[in-house]
Amino acid sequence: MKNHQTQVRVRYSETDQMGVVYHGNYVPYFEIGRVEWLRNKGVSYKSMEESGIGLPIVNMNINYKKSARYDELLTIHTTFKSHSSVKIEFDCAIYNETNELLTTATFILVFVALKTGRPTAPPEYILDIFKSLDENC
Repeated sequence: MKNHQTQVRVRYSETDQMGVVYHGNYVPYFEIGRVEWLRNKGVSYKSMEESGIGLPIVNMNINYKKSARYDELLTIHTTFKSHSSVKIEFDCAIYNETNELLTTATFILVFVALKTGRPTAPPEYILDIFKSLDENC
């Protein structure tokens, strides 16, 4: 399955004095979505890093449509979009409790060997996930 959803409740520390989520706090919300997307596929990001593979963001585009507010339960939608020899791309969206679209984003990440900091091919278990996703299209 290319799509995954997870939820997070807005904490007070993530908002300004008006109870509106600070724009920089959406990036961690999207990270939660991507990490949980991987976990849903049986991949622990922690284990991947322990085996020497990192997955830094090389490009992101965020479109803010409406503000999230303190104590709202947000649903983060993470959708696998594509992959190449070293990259993976996701489309993401955040909705509030009344299913209003608040924010959309695209992220491109690159598999990197942590020892060298150089791009590397994804591990075999990630390639198996890609193959499975490609077959289900």
